[in-house]
Amino acid sequence: MAIEEPLGDGTTAQHFSDYLAYYRAEVIEKLSRLPERELRRSRLPSGWTPIELLSHLVHMEQRWFVWGFLGEDLAAPWGDWNVDRDPWAGGAGADGGEARWQVPATTSLTDLTDALTAVGEQTTEILDGHSLSELAQPGPRWPEDAWPGSVGDLRWICFHVLQEYARHVGHLDIAIELSG
Repeated sequence: MAIEEPLGDGTTAQHFSDYLAYYRAEVIEKLSRLPERELRRSRLPSGWTPIELLSHLVHMEQRWFVWGFLGEDLAAPWGDWNVDRDPWAGGAGADGGEARWQVPATTSLTDLTDALTAVGEQTTEILDGHSLSELAQPGPRWPEDAWPGSVGDLRWICFHVLQEYARHVGHLDIAIELSG
């Protein structure tokens, strides 16, 4: 199924929303073509699997828009990782090895595509209800003492999340090609 790239109609916020929806749809469509064994098989030296990448996208988008921008608490902001803290802060994963993405065996593709859709709806509501020049709110992600110098506005967050989607959709293309 061909997914149409957005045309850029409407406001800048609408354009961000449309492009994020486009990339979410691309990810879901690509993963729906893979058999279960390929969803959980790594084809790359870094060791990630396609289903782990999907989990990362769910958590990443929620981290930036809900935890980061709105300043709301999340039960498991690093739920895509085998650590319960920022994986770039250093230290070992839960198994004593390197910090890496993880997905429990009981989590299905449908669970994660439903979660991605729900996170996307939440992001769209945020973009509809806030100015792109609005700064992220202090909260669990950005403590008051880090404020405001280290925190971007909603426009910066949109660009960051959009480039992360673009990069990871490219990674997914490679993994799918290697899977045959």
